Amino acid sequence: MPIRLLSSEVSSQIAAGEVVERPASVVKELTENSLDAGAKNISISIEDAGRTLIEVADDGHGIPSGELELAASRHATSKLILSNDLFHIQTLGFRGEALASIGSVSQMTITSRVESAKEGARLKVNGGILGKVEKVGAPVGTVVRVENLFYNVPARLKFLKTDVTERRAIDSLVTRYALAYPNVRFKVTDGKQVTLQTAGDGDRRAILASLYGVDVAKQMLEVMASEEGLTLTGFISPVSLTRSNRKEITFFINGRWVQEISLNSALLQAYHTLLMVGRYPLTALFLEMAPEDVDVNVHPTKAEVRFRSQDKIFSFVQRSVRKALLAYTPVPAVSPQLWGGRSRDEELPGRRAGIDWSIAHDEELKVESGEAEGSEASISNIQSPSPDSQSTFSTGVPLLRLIGQIGSTYLVAEGPDGLYLIDQHAAHERVLFEKLMAQHENKSIPSQSLLAPEIVTLPPQSAKVLAEHLPFLNRFGFEVEEFGTNTFQVRAMPMLFSGGDPASALKALVEDFEEDESPLQAEVEARLAARVCKRLAVKAGQALTSEEQRSLLNDLEACHSPRTCPHGRPTMIHLSVDALERQFGRRGAR
Repeated sequence: MPIRLLSSEVSSQIAAGEVVERPASVVKELTENSLDAGAKNISISIEDAGRTLIEVADDGHGIPSGELELAASRHATSKLILSNDLFHIQTLGFRGEALASIGSVSQMTITSRVESAKEGARLKVNGGILGKVEKVGAPVGTVVRVENLFYNVPARLKFLKTDVTERRAIDSLVTRYALAYPNVRFKVTDGKQVTLQTAGDGDRRAILASLYGVDVAKQMLEVMASEEGLTLTGFISPVSLTRSNRKEITFFINGRWVQEISLNSALLQAYHTLLMVGRYPLTALFLEMAPEDVDVNVHPTKAEVRFRSQDKIFSFVQRSVRKALLAYTPVPAVSPQLWGGRSRDEELPGRRAGIDWSIAHDEELKVESGEAEGSEASISNIQSPSPDSQSTFSTGVPLLRLIGQIGSTYLVAEGPDGLYLIDQHAAHERVLFEKLMAQHENKSIPSQSLLAPEIVTLPPQSAKVLAEHLPFLNRFGFEVEEFGTNTFQVRAMPMLFSGGDPASALKALVEDFEEDESPLQAEVEARLAARVCKRLAVKAGQALTSEEQRSLLNDLEACHSPRTCPHGRPTMIHLSVDALERQFGRRGAR
């Protein structure tokens, strides 16, 4: 096949694929253009998750009518002149590709007017083909209307995700920019519903309140640090406020949203030893530095960057966040006398019984490799591969005799074959889950009305997830209804969760929900039930009375799968009599 030049239409669509991946990409490019134009008000309207319509209107300085046609052409920009300008970029856009790329895969209309002109101008671009510039009446600023996205690239249209996922991506994007530019008033309309509106008064904490609710906004810790030309500001969550994924970690560099692994690593390093494994903070951090010290010309989406001194940046972010964390939540000092002056390794609460856990761990490894002596495992740390799976590991437990509670976290019980250490939180999760699912199967989940309805505010993207799953939630004995923009009202809860926190239950449903999940209805309901049970189960560190301990133990014994929580984490560790005898030298040293 001979080598030939691609047509301008094909080359434009190829280039557009690097910039315009989905509707959220269009919103990002147009919003950044509005911010570069000095807009103080940005209004974003979408229909059909952006497939049918995306319209971004601003009150920025506008585009002169004589330059409107040039603005929609490839590699045309007012933000760069010389190649050296690439190393001193102070604007969000600079490639001159956004409008051309969007216009090549949609039916785009640009209407704009500058302050010095008496009338505005309008240009239509249909699949990359430019029409004639028309004079029209228009306010100062620019309106870009993008219709029928990917209408001429049906293959790419088929790869778009569900409407809920695409809307969530748009909401998440605009949420970030609203936090980064608190002096700009943002308004997002989905069809006829306003999903986000900010005041533009410069108060970031007020924006946090509108996005996550007043309670979350009050808990967020402010970061303010400056060192050698670097400035870090923003908010981080305390160790008591976490998420199960990294989606709520946001970084901006010189006003540009970036996805930089080294920054995320520095942040998580600052939380090291303070968070449970698998939990992540909620953050919105804004790093300011000299433009010459960061290269933003790495990828067409401009979301990746490179630093001139990466180690310096990493250290600065890590130290600044850690300092803020410890300033608000100082680590309590523990007297060595509390543990009898032992070494740090011996100070671990699990070692107070005087058991050689390194040998116990060797026993466990031998069991896993098939080298254990006898037919019974000396140490059983049972795990299940999936929630509520009926595997050979999910067998029952023998009748247990309660001994007591350790560290307000673990129950100690004696069985006919040895000692059992039981995680009270995981055990209570399992008990609640099986009771709730049994009631659900029998269609008899009793509800209890709240004395006063609980009002819960969620971020726009989370609110959409919850709204989608309200029918499932209501089938489990909750009575939840929408109560304004991104706000819900809880009127009743299952009696099984009497005394629980409704807000925690709702937030548990949305924080772990991943994109593009389309499981069967039964699977959705089981997963939602597991999340609610996890959030409402007794916590580690919660002291239980003897009656509560005994009741939990009895309920666990009655479960079908007592050895794991609904998420597959073990509820108990078994230390056999054989292992104890080896520890005390009754079976001889090994």
